[in-house]
Amino acid sequence: MERNHYITEAELERQKKIAEAVYLETRDRDLKYFVETFGCQMNVRDSETIKGELVEMGYSEAPGKEEADLILYNTCCVRDHAEKRLMGNIGALKELKDRKPGLIIGVCGCMMQQEAVAKKLLKRFPHVSLVFGTNVLYRFPEMLEKVMNGERIAVTDRADDAIAEGLPQMRDNARSAFVNIMFGCNNFCSYCIVPYVRGRERSRMPEDIRREIESLVRSGISEITLLGQNVNSYGNDGSTGMTFAQLLRYVSDVPGLKRLRFMSSHPKDLNEDVIQAIAAIPNVCHHVHLPVQSGNDEILRRMNRRYTRERYLSIINRLRELVPDIEFTTDIIVGFPGETEEAFSDTLSLVKEVGFAAAFTFAYSPRQGTVAAKMEDQIPEPVKKRRLKQLNELQAEKTVENNEKYIGYVGEVLVEGCDMRNDTTMLYGKYQNFKMVYFPGDISLLNQYVTVRVLQTNKNSLLGEMIDE
Repeated sequence: MERNHYITEAELERQKKIAEAVYLETRDRDLKYFVETFGCQMNVRDSETIKGELVEMGYSEAPGKEEADLILYNTCCVRDHAEKRLMGNIGALKELKDRKPGLIIGVCGCMMQQEAVAKKLLKRFPHVSLVFGTNVLYRFPEMLEKVMNGERIAVTDRADDAIAEGLPQMRDNARSAFVNIMFGCNNFCSYCIVPYVRGRERSRMPEDIRREIESLVRSGISEITLLGQNVNSYGNDGSTGMTFAQLLRYVSDVPGLKRLRFMSSHPKDLNEDVIQAIAAIPNVCHHVHLPVQSGNDEILRRMNRRYTRERYLSIINRLRELVPDIEFTTDIIVGFPGETEEAFSDTLSLVKEVGFAAAFTFAYSPRQGTVAAKMEDQIPEPVKKRRLKQLNELQAEKTVENNEKYIGYVGEVLVEGCDMRNDTTMLYGKYQNFKMVYFPGDISLLNQYVTVRVLQTNKNSLLGEMIDE
């Protein structure tokens, strides 16, 4: 297959040489970075690349902003609240910059692909010296070198919408890892800014994906999550020679790969072949994050989601038919322009019917540049807040119901972390179908697999005990 949507080896080598030059300049200075990430798993994965590049250039991670020589915010633009939060954080750094004139402050990520937002940020905050978008991470060494030499750098265009393989990475987890399988989005949901900032869909070659997974598994990673704005459309442009279902089968047999997850899925592309793959492949986890956004057909049409309520429910029912223990999580927007009380009731009834394990719920937030932002019939904020509260109360009830069926359940858990509760070390982790359980145990079990029996439920999770297998 052609690799015409990839950054050239020559350009990657040029950036590597720049990184080496920066390292030679900085290796005796004990420089430290602080990277803060907002938004989705795609942003988390981008930050791992940025950290890897910084380590190659002689930086190490700082415990906090005060100790850092470089502070970088990796931003999200999905909601208006994120922009306000970023501006507040950037403004708060001026005093630190005044005390440490050599401090480099940068902002990257989806929000910086919005040229108007980037220009506003640069004008308002002169202490910010580095701004760049999601699609030029491979050029980070070149940009940082220029900033170190006194320049103020802003790269906000998408001229480089291409895939860069082999970039360094600093993984945040010793047992689980995110792996991008594609970038960008072609869906143009009327409320969403992502296609405008992350560009059109570009799928990675399957052999590159498998090679990355093999390397991660050799390093001790046993749980992989495949990432994309819409993983189900992987390979739709014909550039890879594989569909998403075929990719699942292709990478699932990597020796040592214990769990294979993916997100996010778009209902319009989750076909029977994908359903069969989920049911048949032993290490594909029995959890699907399937954003529904609304339970009303007219609102779905206005959102440009390209499926109906009936189609969504048919996917749920088919998966439950083949995979009885599967769990579903979702995203839901309330207060979308034109949403009547009847339309909102349709969303509530769908939540009741499906019984999601969890839902990420949002009041509609207009994003400049999207179709929905120009729609008539915008919903007043008090109505949005009331509907969001009502939805959250219903989902909380459904989460409790969902949890209760797990009392007595026994399964394998990957230990992710620990909390102290009443002088007791409580470990926590997920079953393969994404249900979270807390249980007493020793911190030495972190990143290990243990067998846990559920004893009782908590508000949003399960409580259990370890047992011998």
